[in-house]
This record gives sequence, C-alpha cells and structure tokens, in this order.
Amino acid sequence: MPAGHRSGFVAIFGRPNAGKSTLLNRILGQKIAIVTPKPQTTRRRLLGIRTTDDCQMMFIDTPGYHRASGMLNQRLVDNALRALPDADVVLWVFDAERGLDDLEQEIAKRLPAGRGVVIALNKIDAVRKDSLLPLIEQTSRLAPGAAVVPVSALTGDGIAPLLEAVRESLPEGPRYYAGDTLTDESERALAAEFIREKAMLRTRQEIPYSVAVTVDAFEEQPARKLAVIKATIHVERESQKGILIGRGGQTLKGIGASARRDIEKLLGIRVFLELFVRVQRDWTKRPQVMDEFGV
Repeated sequence: MPAGHRSGFVAIFGRPNAGKSTLLNRILGQKIAIVTPKPQTTRRRLLGIRTTDDCQMMFIDTPGYHRASGMLNQRLVDNALRALPDADVVLWVFDAERGLDDLEQEIAKRLPAGRGVVIALNKIDAVRKDSLLPLIEQTSRLAPGAAVVPVSALTGDGIAPLLEAVRESLPEGPRYYAGDTLTDESERALAAEFIREKAMLRTRQEIPYSVAVTVDAFEEQPARKLAVIKATIHVERESQKGILIGRGGQTLKGIGASARRDIEKLLGIRVFLELFVRVQRDWTKRPQVMDEFGV
C-alpha cells in the first residue's frame, strides 16, 4: 500500500427516502442496493466497497431512521443504529427537499461523538439554489465540525467532493478487500433483493411492507452461460397473494421479467427465473420468521 493509504467503514445514516441507497449505487458505479419510492425499502445493512489507489471506503447502507411502530419497523431502526458505533465515519444523508424538521434533529442527536461526520446535503437537483446556504448553516449547527457537501445522488453532482471529504475523515489503514470487490453480499442475496424491489414497485400501497423474498435454488451453468434461479415471494395474507400474481399471472410475470434483467446485469449471463408466491401469515410479527428472511 502507498504511504498515507486510508481505509475504514462509513455508515450511511438518515431518514427513510433520503436517497441513501441511490447514493451508494452512485458511489459504486453499479447497482447493488435496491431503490423504491416506498419508505423502509432497505431492511438490513449492506456493504458497498469503493477502492482507489490511495483509499478503500467500506460503505454500510442502513435502513432509514424513523419513529418505529411495530416489530418489523423497530428491527429496521435497530439495524440502522447498530451500524454507528463501529463506523470510522458517519455519512449523514440529509434530505434537502424536506429540509430541517423534528426527525432530522432527532437523527442529529443519534450521531456518535468522537468520530468523523460528513453530511451529504442530498437532492440539490430538487431545491432552489438560494435555499442551500441556510440548510448548510442549519446542519452545521446540528453537527459542529462536520463537512457539509451539497450533492445529488440522482445526477451525480457533488459526488467527487463528497468522496474527498469522506476520505479526509478516514484513518490511515490497509485494504481489507481485493480492489475489484464491490460488496460482500452473495449473488444469491442480491438476486433476492432485486426481486423484492420489483415486487414493491408493481404492487399496491399495502403490499410492499408485507413482502419478503427467499431464493430456493441458485444454479450457475457456465457451459451454457446461464443461471437458473427459483425464488419465493412471501406475503402475509391470501388477498396479497392474489394481487402479486395478478389476473392470469400477469403481475408476477412482470415482476419476474424486470428482476431477471437486473440479475442478468449483475451476473453477466442469461438468467432463467422462476417465481412462486407463498402466504406466511403475520411474518412481520414473528421474530423467528424475520430471522429466516434476513430482516
């Protein structure tokens, strides 16, 4: 490693729909985190690794911090908070479009003392330029000493100075992963998440929070440049199963087609994807089942 090489863990922290997962994908230059307009899309911590000649940044995407009600939501908040104590840097993704409110002030109080904090003032593409300076001043008061960098995860504006601010906050250290490693997640786990994303995007408002996905079979056939994947989409009620399948199976076919395209980009080979839907009653209230689903 060259002299002065930096490395460390960066916890991406913020409210739901602040753009944390979009930002991670933008930083990595490849999609590994799923993104939907629905709050609580991210359910568990996801590691994304960016390696350059002089730095290795290990970003931990976390569920959105919110005032939890219900067992599933409390688990999501706990998953987010557990990422903070061990991080070298906390990257607070602040939603500039929403501005400063009680939830953002509560998030600021959760920032751990005694370590680096960088604030990504996200969604600057959606706000007036004359509103940025007041937001920078407000967030600076909430996290004294933190670098505040206006960015747009959607367009890529401000990403380079944001990464430099994160790098400057990291300690000197070695590489922990090979330079071409993007994540420690298995392809099987990423495939399950891509399927869940498409199910969330294609179903009604009440369905997304009741959806979980397990991959039952994942077989790569190198000679045929093909992966055969069988997966189950779990829901809580019989009525939700009907919505996911759709008339004549059309909704499920659409979910499968969209997910297959993303998985093929990930794997670089053709994918045969077979989906099933199963009712797992009240799984969001059953800790053992949530454990099985990786929540």
